Amino acid sequence: MSLEYAILVSLRERAGSGYELARRFDKSIGYFWAASHQQIYRSLKRMVELGWVDCDEVAQQKRPDKKVYRVSDSGAEELARWIAEPASTRNDLTVKLRGASFGDVGRLREEFARQRDQHAARIAIYREIERRDFPDTAKLSGQALHQHLVLSGGIHTEQALLEWCEETIRALDDDQDRGT
Repeated sequence: MSLEYAILVSLRERAGSGYELARRFDKSIGYFWAASHQQIYRSLKRMVELGWVDCDEVAQQKRPDKKVYRVSDSGAEELARWIAEPASTRNDLTVKLRGASFGDVGRLREEFARQRDQHAARIAIYREIERRDFPDTAKLSGQALHQHLVLSGGIHTEQALLEWCEETIRALDDDQDRGT
């Protein structure tokens, strides 16, 4: 995922300076997408050049002027386009969900259904490998034990992601039924 999309989500939630964005990243979205202050400032400069964000200079007493960034119309369109396309990583998916109200929620729900199906398919593959290669897990030791533990970690990870996708789909469906 490009840092720019995480910034667009954050700026759609609330306009702010580069410093304020960095603080927000430290407290919330940064758990899914980490960025240094320098990366945020470089991205903001690039986003201004692309026309995705606008910048207003706010005069401050005894301090340099502060630049406050907000999403432009073309930035809002770009964010909506990105939210609607398939996610390539879990971090993409979390940022897309965070910004769902700025895009097509129906398309995002479809993406969660696609992701759910992928996780279910991986679990089935992993379980087949487990049945084939580790028929008696109670007797494993050494390298075979280590290999099985890695496989087990994969099964647990995929199961958790499958459950998260199912929870998200239900919540999005319920939200739609409530008419919001």
